[in-house]
Amino acid sequence: MTVQRVTSSPWFLAIRPKTLPASAAPVIVGTACAIGDGGFSFFPALAALVGALLLQVAVNLANDYFDDKHGIDSEERLGPIRVTQSGLIPARQVFAAMVGCLILATVVGLYLVMKGGLPILVIGIFCIISALAYSGGPYPIASNGLGEIFAFVFFGPVAVCGAYYVQTLDMGIRPLIASIPPGLLVAAIMNVNNLRDIPTDTVAGKNTLSVRLGRGISSVTCGLLILVPFFMLPLLHLTGLMSSLGYLALASAPLAVPLFRSLFYEAGTALNDTLAKTAQLSVLFSLLFALGLL
Repeated sequence: MTVQRVTSSPWFLAIRPKTLPASAAPVIVGTACAIGDGGFSFFPALAALVGALLLQVAVNLANDYFDDKHGIDSEERLGPIRVTQSGLIPARQVFAAMVGCLILATVVGLYLVMKGGLPILVIGIFCIISALAYSGGPYPIASNGLGEIFAFVFFGPVAVCGAYYVQTLDMGIRPLIASIPPGLLVAAIMNVNNLRDIPTDTVAGKNTLSVRLGRGISSVTCGLLILVPFFMLPLLHLTGLMSSLGYLALASAPLAVPLFRSLFYEAGTALNDTLAKTAQLSVLFSLLFALGLL
């Protein structure tokens, strides 16, 4: 049995604040594109950032609540402690907090709909439904091998292009292409998480992509998710979609190098550190990359 010591507030554990920078980074990339195209607008940019953070917290709470409800979390869990399964917070309170975050995100979303119209309304509805469907519903996204795709879509094109559109009320190829690197890196975070949980997810019947592919292929997949953003930098620069400042993102490479050994040679709780470092890489790369989009 895995014993985890609680050193933080239960709500701090439930919200998982370490995941929030990864949800903010794509919005910053989208805003950088808007600034570069002369379309920056402060309040829509701020609202997009707040909305993204609220949705991330809602997904974290939903994941905690529904994984316990479906019997996926157990005492053998390898990742950070879950507040519902461990009894630190009653399930009904976790569910209520999730609903509260979704309501607040909807309020923020209504302001963005006033600015961006029907496209933002569609994106907002899609985001809320997906936040609930990630761990809940009759076909949970996270339990059916779609977690990495979900992460790429929402932390890539949806977040970057959505942030760009609410500021410029326009769309072009630049924000769409620029959304690929941050989306891939957040998908890598999801992949490391699922790689760590292969043993417990297999027992629980949670068919993540890593469970379906197996350890070896999943490790290769994660390595590619980390590498491709770096190889995209010359392409973006040569096509004029990014200035030479974007090469500053290469400064995050030292964070990437040790990850590859971990992906192939470490397992279990040792991958918790790999997960944290993958998240750090995602944020640092995206912030430096954003400078080249200004």
